[in-house]
Amino acid sequence: MPEDYIVLITDDETTSTPIEGQRGWGAEVRQNIDRLREVRLPVAELERKMNGFLQLVGRLFKQVDQQIGPESGMQLNEVELLVEISAEGEIKLVAGGKAAGKGAITLKFGRIPAK
Repeated sequence: MPEDYIVLITDDETTSTPIEGQRGWGAEVRQNIDRLREVRLPVAELERKMNGFLQLVGRLFKQVDQQIGPESGMQLNEVELLVEISAEGEIKLVAGGKAAGKGAITLKFGRIPAK
């Protein structure tokens, strides 16, 4: 059975350099497209790495709950994380919102109300 892959379009350079004498944006766009490349990552590998990442994040927020303590009357109700998958298949937590426009995935976790 063939392995499932996810295809990523990557750009190793995060900023574009204007071309000297450039008039308009067409040449810059063509230059940026030329830097793009396609990478195929095995889904099984991404699942394994994402599971590990989520376990670590879960431990961090469990620690937050313990530090706050039930006697405070406060509870962490929602967490929003920006995550990026690199061309090598690394799962990275994005600090700040700068990467949100370049392919970051937003993971939003909320507490399920007790019944």
